[in-house]
Amino acid sequence: MAHWVRNLTTLAVIGGLAGCATVPGPSPVEVTRFHDVAAISAAEAGTVFVANAPGSEDSSLELAPYKAAVARELARLGFSEAGASDATHIAQVSADSFRISEDGGKRGPVSVGVGGSTGSYGSGVGLGIGINLGGGGSRERIGHEIRVMIRKAETNQTIWEGRAQFTASPKSEFASPAQSAAVLAETLFSEYPGNNGETIEVKVPE
Repeated sequence: MAHWVRNLTTLAVIGGLAGCATVPGPSPVEVTRFHDVAAISAAEAGTVFVANAPGSEDSSLELAPYKAAVARELARLGFSEAGASDATHIAQVSADSFRISEDGGKRGPVSVGVGGSTGSYGSGVGLGIGINLGGGGSRERIGHEIRVMIRKAETNQTIWEGRAQFTASPKSEFASPAQSAAVLAETLFSEYPGNNGETIEVKVPE
């Protein structure tokens, strides 16, 4: 199981968390990815337009930090951003934030939540997988999840999709979607495209 993560130099809050001994640390990020092996092997990075996933049009402001983080990672992988009409690939982004009760019970949305959770994960090239976000403790947690699907613009063929999610204490800096976006995007695209259908855990540096 991989435990790899690049230095999150853009996330200044990480250093501050080390001094907050009373705040429980974040859980590892659980990442699952699928890809069309033949299509992604033949594909060049090319250009990409980072868009809201279908059904998340009403959450543009909340999705902004996630889309920006995804765009940074795609640029690192060699993609160049372009307009929707000029891009060779479309990266559709959706995200959610939710509250997990102290007993690990039913999840519910939180005020910092992000909408756009329509559709079925794995509907493009893989199968949906339920991941436990209980955090391993009895304290209430805030969960964050990001989902990205990359399609060929010309054919609308899905060549890659992934999901990353983790939990943090409500008192943690990572309780905010704006602060969690970089962590989720960097882990989601680490060692891209990843092993098809494999779920890994990536430790968040504190």
